[in-house]
Amino acid sequence: MNRILGLHIGVIALLLALHFVLPDYHHVSLARILVLTVYALGYNLLFGYTGLLSLGHALFFAAGLYGAGMSMQAYGWTAGPGFLFGFSCAILMALGIGLLALRTAGVSFMIVTLMFSQVGYLTTLYFNEHTRGDEGFVIPLELRQVFSIDLSVEDTRYLAALALFAVAVLIKLAIVRSPTGRILVAIRENEERTRMLGYDPFRYKLTALVLSGAFAGASGAAYGILFGYVGASFASIQYSILPLLYVLMGGVGTVLGPLVGTVAMFYLIDIASGLTSAYLFFVGAALVILILVAPKGILGSIRDRWARWLP
Repeated sequence: MNRILGLHIGVIALLLALHFVLPDYHHVSLARILVLTVYALGYNLLFGYTGLLSLGHALFFAAGLYGAGMSMQAYGWTAGPGFLFGFSCAILMALGIGLLALRTAGVSFMIVTLMFSQVGYLTTLYFNEHTRGDEGFVIPLELRQVFSIDLSVEDTRYLAALALFAVAVLIKLAIVRSPTGRILVAIRENEERTRMLGYDPFRYKLTALVLSGAFAGASGAAYGILFGYVGASFASIQYSILPLLYVLMGGVGTVLGPLVGTVAMFYLIDIASGLTSAYLFFVGAALVILILVAPKGILGSIRDRWARWLP
């Protein structure tokens, strides 16, 4: 346990050190990556540890994003209350969707979550006068503050993103190593046997979905506050697929895998899109190669071959 905790604290310390040496472009990119990694951490809790493949997680990300952005714009709230409101919106959304979607399983669960997500996306387009649809809106600079700390400034934005990531990854580590985390893995491996042992799979799957939605909502709210933009594109199917790609590339069922996958996928898209408009071809090719060489993702394969102690 000391080695595991030391590894995660060491990663956080390394990211803090990078704050002082990275050039401007990569400094901004890494701040964005850290916020999106929180999203992927929550997705991996549901998919990697519980075995539930959701295609509707953009709904929770957008709930946090719009909850924070619209409340700040409408009521003049600063970053703190706005973040908490967006975070709460995502949790309530995840609870409501979970009570309905978890009555299904397998492919049906995927389709139901996708349907709910598309309803959310179309809602942001339909109420264009409030949400500004695809055009989106910018959160005023004077509202992006907490305790008089300006989160729109590059240095504080990075540190805020790092703080969010640090809290999220340590909470995730605590969850997966707790008895609840062990039960989630048991449900993934054999749900019927878990039920025979006296556990209620529905209750634990609902817990996993709500926790996953909370991570997604925190990421969405932070994204809007730190980068100052809210738009319907964040509620589209693309933002339900991205965390899945991050997790597959980094390592399904690993704590730090989402960070590795988000960094790899972000820069792969960034570099490929600078070379050609057909950048998705390179993304697809990279995933095919990864499946052939490291079917459990980068960190998942490292764990299987050299470091079985990795959580």
